Amino acid sequence: MITPAFELTQDPDFLTVKIRVPYARASEFDIYFEGEDFKFYAKPYFLRQLTLPGRIVEDGREKASYNTDEGTFTIQLPKEVPGQYFEGLDMLTSLLAPKKSRSAKPLVEEMAASDELSEENEEDFDWEMEQTPYEESTPPLQHPYGFGNLRSGVFQRLQDELSDVVDIKDPDQTPAEERRRKRLAAEAAKFEPDHYLADFFEDEAIKHLLKYKPWWIDAHKKMTALQGESHQEHDSPAFVVFSEEEKEQMRKFTNKSYLLDKRSRHHIYLGLIDILLAYCYEIRVNEGDKNVESSWNIRKLSATLCWLEVSFFSIHDVLVSFGRRVLCYPLYRHFELVTRAFKDTVMILQLGKAAVLKCLLDVHKIFMESDPAYILNDLFITDYCIWIQKVKSKKLAALCESLQKTTLSKCHVGLELEELEAAAVLVQEEEKALKAAGTVSKQQLLCSESETSDSEESSSTSSSETEGSDSDEQESSTSEDGEINSSRGELQEEGTAPLIDCNGLRQGTDTWAMEVGDGKSKVPSQSPAPPGKLVEELEMQIRSAMRLSEQPEGLATAGCISQEQEENPEPEPDRFSEDAAGKGNFLEVSPKANPLLFLCSTNEDED
Repeated sequence: MITPAFELTQDPDFLTVKIRVPYARASEFDIYFEGEDFKFYAKPYFLRQLTLPGRIVEDGREKASYNTDEGTFTIQLPKEVPGQYFEGLDMLTSLLAPKKSRSAKPLVEEMAASDELSEENEEDFDWEMEQTPYEESTPPLQHPYGFGNLRSGVFQRLQDELSDVVDIKDPDQTPAEERRRKRLAAEAAKFEPDHYLADFFEDEAIKHLLKYKPWWIDAHKKMTALQGESHQEHDSPAFVVFSEEEKEQMRKFTNKSYLLDKRSRHHIYLGLIDILLAYCYEIRVNEGDKNVESSWNIRKLSATLCWLEVSFFSIHDVLVSFGRRVLCYPLYRHFELVTRAFKDTVMILQLGKAAVLKCLLDVHKIFMESDPAYILNDLFITDYCIWIQKVKSKKLAALCESLQKTTLSKCHVGLELEELEAAAVLVQEEEKALKAAGTVSKQQLLCSESETSDSEESSSTSSSETEGSDSDEQESSTSEDGEINSSRGELQEEGTAPLIDCNGLRQGTDTWAMEVGDGKSKVPSQSPAPPGKLVEELEMQIRSAMRLSEQPEGLATAGCISQEQEENPEPEPDRFSEDAAGKGNFLEVSPKANPLLFLCSTNEDED
């Protein structure tokens, strides 16, 4: 027989059962319902028994229909108490279990139903466990682990396969306290301050991940909006919808019952928070997509799965463990991701056990597709999926309230995060100051270079101006030299002209003197050229005049002779002269002879 796919819905007066039976013989089917029991048969499908959360009644209002296109039966059953709300209609595994039955192979044999083992009678649940030293009462090689500490010896048989699943080596021989010490030491050794500070300062990717909205945020908003509209109790099925694959998985689970003591129940609740925290982190950092790292992320961030941790004493211990592992192992190591996973877990718990079950089913699927992480389904997740369907919503609400009251800060994780951040901020400020100083010095250097270039330009400009002035001075001096030379030429021309014309008259003397005087006024005083030639010419002219004065009767002849001497000059000694008789007369000639003086004396002689 095949167990058909089915789903249950309700309204205030009816419970509706929808059963999918494709290719069934619709003409032959049987339906049985009474009280809390419901059965259905249509060959080859057989729904042996559904244990309903409330009572139904056969009063003539019941009805059934068959849709040939979809191959589904829809059966409406009247509620015995109209308006009653049936809780847990989506917990299919729990509904398939026969009432008051136990699994064929119970994990723990029921010996006695004491008050300590009975969870039904415990109304006030204290979530803070008394921190007493853990005493190992089990024999050697029998240190328990797994869901409710109900497993042992598994890793001893499958050591090679499970070495990549958990971080602890040989858990069957490692007590719980030693596991805790080794876990804390491994986390401290794995923590990398550089990685943490890099994510702390360069948090663009972190901010993007924090903006992601998983499915439970919208469901939580809908639940919050509808809370005040009706006094009727609302359960999470109104906001959480299971896929066909998830429903099929729930039908495949084998229903079990668990007899747990108080300590084991505490471990289960705290382990549930630990697994949900890791799952929320995985969903957020991958934005809802699954990849090859999904299985690694969940089991690595959960100490319950990775270290088989069973020594949590409170919710705060769970949060501290999760926070440390987030800052040590995954790709994104930011404390804000820890805080956001904490808030996401609170939302999931507020949505009720349907939301918790949906998350656990997703974890189950991720582990089932990962080898060898599938063993964690047998140790933890499958049992959690079955157990959560039977948990009272009141217990889950109390757990959520306790989680909301718990706080977690950076100083709690014990990794000196605040000191690291403060030191990094100081270093960053120093680097900014150094950069600012370097920028200022660079600007000063640029300014000095610009000033130097300006000074060089000004010096080059002044040098060019100086060169221009020098050239101007050279030009002016050249022009002045030209004027001097021209004046000298005039002097030479006037000096070489005959002082006495052919008629015996003395001419040009005053004019020549004035020109000489004007010429001297034109010549600059600092002119380095000595008047050597001028003196020689003057001396020659004086000698000629004196000869003429000694021989007055031959003026015309002397004038002619002077002209011949001018045309063909002959060198004569400076201090001696010869007369006509051949005698030498000594003449003392001043180096700067005044021609006017001689001319005047000459005029007196003529007179």
